[in-house]
Amino acid sequence: MDYQRMTAPCGLDCFNCQMFLASENDELRLKISQKSGISFAQAICQGCRDEGGSPDFLKRTEPCSVYQCITQKDLDFCSKCSDFPCDYLQPYADRASEVPHNTKVFNLCLIKKMGLEAWAKTKAKNVKHAYFSEKFRL
Repeated sequence: MDYQRMTAPCGLDCFNCQMFLASENDELRLKISQKSGISFAQAICQGCRDEGGSPDFLKRTEPCSVYQCITQKDLDFCSKCSDFPCDYLQPYADRASEVPHNTKVFNLCLIKKMGLEAWAKTKAKNVKHAYFSEKFRL
């Protein structure tokens, strides 16, 4: 697995995303299509970098702000930027229960601390699982 290519510049782990996994699982793809109200053809994603920051299923007309920024600055990840963290990584409540965008800064800090491959192999899936499944604790 090319973790560099399959991790979004903002720190989202595309390789664990249901939309990416659906590219090799027609049953999952059909389920996503029906649940999301998008066509079967749109119910996949090849990852932020391969989709140019604008996956088909999001029906965006331009790449996301993070992708545009990181491309202009010619950086691999936001955590390598002198402005990190910036407002582009601001977490929001909208769709927080459905998409793991609020995990971006945490993932970027882990990538910086652990290295991309170690994070991808040992921690990324656990972060997403905790975000969607575990109870808040201090």
